[in-house]
Amino acid sequence: MDKALQTMINNMPEKTGKTLESWIQILAEKKCEKHSDAVKFLKTEHNVTHGFANTIVALFKEQNAPQEDLLVSQYKGKELLQPIYEVLISSVAEFGEDVVTTPKKGSVSLIRKKQFALIKPATKTRIDLGLKLKDVDFQGRLQNSGPFGPMCTHRIQLHSVSDVNSEVIKWLSLAYNQSV
Repeated sequence: MDKALQTMINNMPEKTGKTLESWIQILAEKKCEKHSDAVKFLKTEHNVTHGFANTIVALFKEQNAPQEDLLVSQYKGKELLQPIYEVLISSVAEFGEDVVTTPKKGSVSLIRKKQFALIKPATKTRIDLGLKLKDVDFQGRLQNSGPFGPMCTHRIQLHSVSDVNSEVIKWLSLAYNQSV
């Protein structure tokens, strides 16, 4: 677990009035289906700040939804894309031990201190790699964020394992390095 996240968890009782375990129990009883609904619930009903609410909900979902189930459902009918995902994940693992991989319903977030990339099986034949890059112009395969909107600044479309070349790893590494 990264130091910033651990610090946040350690400070949670003082800043929110409850431990992470207590918040997880509250969310389990509330049974919100959407991430945003659970965050809104914590903010409005319990006066939790957005940062803590978002972290609590993300950790709750991570604890209560096995990552492999989320990945299986993401790639159902898109199994040919799974090797691209695996190459991206193994490449990111080489950047450092501080990367948190967080599968969601339709994508996987890559987080250091902040989210720096998203991996989304966009179609049956394409993965969209979303990147958060500061002060980088669109160029070549590095396009505008497209469907990612404000979650990412750039996007690279990947159709095969060979598309994950040194240029893609360079952009992914830059996003990782900028996320401190």
